[in-house]
Amino acid sequence: MTGMDARDTELKKELDATLHARRDLGEEYESALVESFLEKVDQRIDSAVERRVRRQLAEQQMQTARDSRAPRATDSWGERFGFGIVSLVLAVPLSAIGGGVARLPGMLVAWAGIVGVNLVQAARSNPDLFGRRRASSRSGEWED
Repeated sequence: MTGMDARDTELKKELDATLHARRDLGEEYESALVESFLEKVDQRIDSAVERRVRRQLAEQQMQTARDSRAPRATDSWGERFGFGIVSLVLAVPLSAIGGGVARLPGMLVAWAGIVGVNLVQAARSNPDLFGRRRASSRSGEWED
C-alpha cells in the first residue's frame, strides 16, 4: 500500500467509526460526531498542505542555492579575455582601413568604436564598474 492509500483507509475507518457511534448514540449526538469527523478531515488537509508547502520551499531554496553557485556567463574570465583578444586582433585591420581612407580622423573613429564596444562589454560584465550613482526618478537628485 502507498502512503496515500493508507491515509485513505484510515479516513474510511474514522468515517465508519463515526457512523457506528451515531447509530449507537442516536441523533442527538449527530452534530458533535460530524464536527469531530470534519475536524479530523481538516487536520489531514492541513498537514498535507503543510507538507507540500515545505517541500516547495525546500525546492525553491535548493534552486536558489544552485543558481547562486553557478557561474554566470557574463562573469567568466575566459569570455572577458577572449573579447579583449578579438578586439585587439580586429583593431589592426580597422585601424588600417580607417587610416587609409581618412588618415588620422579615420583612425580615431576606428579606435573610438573599438573603445566604445569594449566599454559596453565591460559595463555589461560588471555593472558597478562606472560607479553606483544614478538619478533618482522622483527628485531628479543624484543617489549613491
